[in-house]
Amino acid sequence: MSKPFRLTASTGIHKGDREYQQDQVALLSHQRYNGCVLSVLADGMGGRSGGRKASDQVMMTARQLFERYSPEIDDPATLLANMVKEAHIVIRLTAITSEQEPHSTVAAFLINPRGDCHWIHAGDSRIYHFHGGRMLHRSSDHSYVQALVDRGELTESEANTHPRSNILVGCLGTESDPPLATHMIAQVQPGDVLMACSDGVWHYFSPPELASVVEALTPREATEFLIEKARSRAHGGGDNLSLIIVKIEAPLPEKKTEFPDMQGIR
Repeated sequence: MSKPFRLTASTGIHKGDREYQQDQVALLSHQRYNGCVLSVLADGMGGRSGGRKASDQVMMTARQLFERYSPEIDDPATLLANMVKEAHIVIRLTAITSEQEPHSTVAAFLINPRGDCHWIHAGDSRIYHFHGGRMLHRSSDHSYVQALVDRGELTESEANTHPRSNILVGCLGTESDPPLATHMIAQVQPGDVLMACSDGVWHYFSPPELASVVEALTPREATEFLIEKARSRAHGGGDNLSLIIVKIEAPLPEKKTEFPDMQGIR
């Protein structure tokens, strides 16, 4: 039987030094199932209207499918895969009327009431799993430089400053089907922190830095701190920034019912 837990969470979004905001975030709590939460982040690309339309479609598709989701009978991995596939199809159709080719990344994680957590991503928006001030796992970017890192041709730090670090090899809205990279945490534990963020955030931090921030601060404080610090480190050339932080905490102890002193009462 899964242990009870509670969630504290925060979202943050900032247009950085760009003229337009094309990132989108959503933290959705299921209307019928307490403790069922879906976090979705999308980084749109493709001109002023194209990128925003693409990220909007990710959010709209996620909301529609999550409303119909039942953690008691539906498969969470199927829900997430359908979310990516359907958003991809709609974005492809949107391309006909857009100024430029609309594309979007997606990074989404679902926590069920029983405590299992499932995530999916496509592109270079990331999901991190932290515990006790350490990174336990992160998603692997679908990017040109990540492929070089995987082959041992670049280090993580070299990849961050590579001139082609923004080139993606997989996302939503392209001619080829998007990658469906998944991960599962069988049971979240008190002290776990899950974070989804766009490259406008993670580009400026090492995993140990992120781990220490989300360990020391509340989700709201960490969100504000990371956006402010990323803006500072960008030196006026920063991308749109977006992030979602969810912290798993032990349930609050039940308050004991206190009765008044009955002595002297007639």
